[in-house]
Amino acid sequence: MPKRFPGMDPYLEGYLWPDVHQSLSYLISAQLTPQLGDPYVVQLHTYTVMDTAPQEDIGILYPDVELLKRAEEPQEVYGNPFTPATLCLPDVDPVEVRIPVVEIRDRKGNELITAIELLSPVNKRYPGLAAYRSKRERLRVNGVHFIEIDLLRRGTRTLTHPDLPAAHYLIALNRAGQTQTDIWALGLRDPLPVIPVPLRPPDADLPLDLGQTLDRLYRERAIDKSIDYQQPPPPPALMEKEWEWVQSLF
Repeated sequence: MPKRFPGMDPYLEGYLWPDVHQSLSYLISAQLTPQLGDPYVVQLHTYTVMDTAPQEDIGILYPDVELLKRAEEPQEVYGNPFTPATLCLPDVDPVEVRIPVVEIRDRKGNELITAIELLSPVNKRYPGLAAYRSKRERLRVNGVHFIEIDLLRRGTRTLTHPDLPAAHYLIALNRAGQTQTDIWALGLRDPLPVIPVPLRPPDADLPLDLGQTLDRLYRERAIDKSIDYQQPPPPPALMEKEWEWVQSLF
């Protein structure tokens, strides 16, 4: 079944996201590979982040992590003066999150030219947000083109600017050596764009068709079989008019 949304499907933002995240990253690399000339190669690298606040995504991204327990009924002990606790909060262990990054490298020297990253929820809340921003700054200082693809409505935007538009989804391109950022701001009804992927001058930018990538995900993975479109999408909740529009699609 082809996807019904013109652009990003908000139903992918929940417990399916780790699978979707990995698959889309691979499909982006697969789309770029045949376009590259001899000087370049595409590599899919993964780095690991320890999510120290997994409770933020209970029931969304980490369905099997337990948040809290009600305190057990206290045993009757003669003369016990203590008021029973309302809740018993177990320690929350960090969750290992693997984040893929699509990298375009110089074939001979293995120098990183361009990095493309789809954001994970851990990138959009502290402490992971601070670490991600530091990583992005290191890439900028080292002269690496960087494309950030944020297809998650929840969390804090990694970019801060007074003119940053309000949108469900955001794609940003930082070209090496430039002091500006190209932004694609998208709503639920907007198709995913075709964005430029810069290489070393004087080589021309490559086109990356994100809509085509998402279409391929549906065709090859049958991802829609894991979704109940009769239920609201994962949080944050849609506005009433947005939910009415979503219902009209099915």
